[in-house]
Amino acid sequence: TVSDSQGSIATDEITITITSSGNFETGTVTGNDGTVYKTVKIGNQWWMAENLKETKYRDGSEIRNVINGTEWAGLTTGAYCAFNNDETNADAYGYLYNWDAVADSRNIAPAGWHVPIAEEWQNLVDYLGGSGIAGGKMKETGTTHWHSPNTGATNESGFSALPGGYRNYDGIYYYIGYYAAFWSFAESDRTHGWYCLLYGNYSKASQVSSDKQSGFSLRCLRD
Repeated sequence: TVSDSQGSIATDEITITITSSGNFETGTVTGNDGTVYKTVKIGNQWWMAENLKETKYRDGSEIRNVINGTEWAGLTTGAYCAFNNDETNADAYGYLYNWDAVADSRNIAPAGWHVPIAEEWQNLVDYLGGSGIAGGKMKETGTTHWHSPNTGATNESGFSALPGGYRNYDGIYYYIGYYAAFWSFAESDRTHGWYCLLYGNYSKASQVSSDKQSGFSLRCLRD
């Protein structure tokens, strides 16, 4: 896990919630800028059950909001954006972040939490039955946020994955409603990082590599 350099632990509230899909141990955690996120326990891991919407690092520093596509493509520091620069998209799907925001030592995750590494994503996928079916168990059901057919979506894990799309390395936006892409805090090489990808027309969950300039969603995991 990623260490908490501040030495403090976030205050989490935990409850038991009974849903149509099963029994979830759930709670909340408060982010760096006061946003309250739902959380869920899956196996022995506690995950955020909503996409990250942080505009500040843990020390209170602002994360840059970069709208211009050309500027985004040339970034070497952390940044975030709303899909298509439309804040109403952020209300539903959270923000998209580049790799440098994930890797910044000021910590984008609240105290007591971290951006998961690739192995921790794989632990989740394995717990849910493997890459061929885990995506369906992670995806929010229905077509409110996912475009049809949202294949295999049961959300029996309570993860409630949302398809926030992504921002390409060149600053162009793609596939909101079709893809849910979540950064890992793991490099595949000097210029690429790993991310977990869920699809609207498949039940699978894949670990894929992309340019660090890409903008993906984030979910955090409790330390």
